[in-house]
Amino acid sequence: MMPDRRGNNRVDSLRNIVRDPRIGLLFLIPGSGSTLRVNGRAQVSVDPDLLASFRVDGKAPRTVVVMTVEEIYFQCARAIVRAELWNPDKHVSPADLPTPGQILAAMSENTVGGEAYDKAWPARAAQTMW
Repeated sequence: MMPDRRGNNRVDSLRNIVRDPRIGLLFLIPGSGSTLRVNGRAQVSVDPDLLASFRVDGKAPRTVVVMTVEEIYFQCARAIVRAELWNPDKHVSPADLPTPGQILAAMSENTVGGEAYDKAWPARAAQTMW
């Protein structure tokens, strides 16, 4: 089961599950060269008791995705190994990347985002975590 926590708001993903319940999940474990593939079926639940069981800080998710596992296997991780995904020497410094506020500003001709967005983000995230 996977709660649809506040901030996710991916109604398209939930709609996809309703239309076609087949799912595939790929689990990556930092530092591991293995990947775990899980295939199965899913349904979206709004059962009040189920939602309440996932309550955190008094807030329940809007929905819970209930999955039935049909098969599990290790999937080839050659691409991860080749990319050196977990090699810290290959990681890009966050200081070398644009911030979310900068990306939003560039995409919206400075009507959204910017420095104010980046400064407000930590407090906004803490208030809306759950």
